[in-house]
Amino acid sequence: MALAAKLQLRQSQSLVMTPQLMQSIRLLQLTHVELERFIDEEIERNPLLERAEPQDDASGDQPQKSEAAAEPASGDDWFEAETEWSAEAISEKLDSSLENLFPDDPGTSEKLGPDLTAQWKSASGGSAGGAASEGFDVGEMAATIVTLREHVGEQIALAFPAPGERLIAGELADSLDEAGYLRADLEEVAARLGADKEAVSRVLTVCQTFEPAGLFARDLAECLSLQLAVRDRLDPAMKALVANLELLARRDFQTLKRICGVDEEDLLDMLAEIRALDPRPGTAFSGGASDAIIADVEVRAAADGSWAVELNADTLPRVLVDHVYFARVSCHARDQAEKEFLAECLQNANWLTRSLDQRAKTILKVASEIVRQQDAFLVHGVRHLKPLNLRTVADAIGMHESTVSRVTANKYMLTPRGVFELRYFFTASIASAEGGEAHSSEAVRDRIKQLIDEEKPADVLSDDAIVDMLRESGVDIARRTVAKYREGMNIPSSVQRRREKRALANAGR
Repeated sequence: MALAAKLQLRQSQSLVMTPQLMQSIRLLQLTHVELERFIDEEIERNPLLERAEPQDDASGDQPQKSEAAAEPASGDDWFEAETEWSAEAISEKLDSSLENLFPDDPGTSEKLGPDLTAQWKSASGGSAGGAASEGFDVGEMAATIVTLREHVGEQIALAFPAPGERLIAGELADSLDEAGYLRADLEEVAARLGADKEAVSRVLTVCQTFEPAGLFARDLAECLSLQLAVRDRLDPAMKALVANLELLARRDFQTLKRICGVDEEDLLDMLAEIRALDPRPGTAFSGGASDAIIADVEVRAAADGSWAVELNADTLPRVLVDHVYFARVSCHARDQAEKEFLAECLQNANWLTRSLDQRAKTILKVASEIVRQQDAFLVHGVRHLKPLNLRTVADAIGMHESTVSRVTANKYMLTPRGVFELRYFFTASIASAEGGEAHSSEAVRDRIKQLIDEEKPADVLSDDAIVDMLRESGVDIARRTVAKYREGMNIPSSVQRRREKRALANAGR
C-alpha cells in the first residue's frame, strides 16, 4: 500500500467553553452577596462599567418638596420635622407646653424651662440658630453593642493590678470562642508569653470568676460547674451528675441515680437545675452584625387566585455601560494597544450586562416552575409537598439539569409560609402503600415528628409502630427509613423517650 499525502476537509460541531461562557455559568450559582462583590471587582477593573443609581425627576422635585414642607408633619415624618427647629424654638415650645400642663403655677416654666432648654441646646450642638442636623444625631444616641472581648477586658482591668497578669489574662481572653469557652492550651500560652504554667493557671482561676458565670471554661462540664459553684449548688451529687453528662444525654436515669446516690425525686430536681444553666454564656454578647437572609424571589397570592412570582429588586444589581465615556475616550486613543483595551472593556461590559439579565430571567423561570409544581404546599402546608427532582423542572422549562442545579444553589424564596431555600422544594419520593401518588420525604418527616410529639408517656411509639401508622395513612416506608429520619431530626429512640417522658410526668405531680 503506497503512502501519500492527502488534504481532507471535515466539518464538526463541538462546545468550546470560553472564559466568558464559564463566567456566565458561574454567575448562576453566586449568592446575592457574592454577586455584588464580583460586580464591584469588575467595576474596579473596567472603566466603562458603573452602578445605576435611582434618579429623581428633576422637573418636579422642587415643587413637590415645597408642597410637602407646607403640610403639617405627621406619623413618621414628625421627628424629622421636629429636629429642624433651633434651640430657641424648642425652648419656646417647652415653655408653652409647661404652662399648659401647670396653669395654676405660672412659675413652673421658669423653673424647669432653662434646664430642659439647656439639654436641648447640648443635644443640638449648642448654637442658637444652628439646625439640629449639624450636631444632633440619633445614631449616636443608640446603645453601642458590647462584644465579649470588651466585656471581659473591663473585668480584667479591675481584677489584675499587675501588668504581667493583665497580659496573661488578655492572651486568654483572645482565645475565647463565641460561646465563651477557652480554646487555648495553657502550656502553649505560658511558652508564648515566657511565663510559668502555674501563673497562667492562677490567672485562669480568677478569670473563671468573671460575669457571666461560665466564661473561660474549657468544656461543657466545667462551664456548668462554674455556674453551679456561683449558686452554691456544686455538692458531691451534682459533681457526679456533671461528670457523667454522656449518661444524661442518653437519658440513662437509672445509672445516674446510682452514681449520684440520690432517689428519683432528687435527680429530677438536679436535672431542673441543669436545664436552668446557660451552656453558652458568651452568646449574650455580639461579636458583630449577622447578615440576614434576603430572598431572591418573592411569591404572593394574585387577585385571580394564582401566584405572582417576582424577583426581589434588592437582589438585582444595576449595572450600566457608559457608552458616552467610551466614545469620548476612544477618539483620543494614541496607539493600537489603547484601542484594543477600550474595545475589550466594552465587550466585557456588554457581556456582563447581558449575563446579569439572563441570570435574572433564568432564576425567575425556575422559580415559577417550582411554584407551579408545589402549588399544594403553598396552599395547605408541608404535608402537601410533592416529590420533585431537578430533571422534572429542567424538562418543563427546556433547560439542562445542571443549569437548574446552579440556579437553585443558595437562592431563597419568600412565600406566604415563610422563607425557604429553593432546594427545599426538591425532595425524594416515597411510594404510596395504596398505589396512588407518591409522598414527599419532607412531608413524611413532618408526619413522623407529629406522631412523636403527640405520644403519651405510657404509650411511646416504637419505630415499628410508626411504620404501621404511616402505612395505614398510605405511606409505604421501611423501618430503617423511619429510624434515619428520626435521627436526622435529633429525636431519641423510643427507650430514651420513654425514660424522659416518665421522668417529666413524675416531676409534674
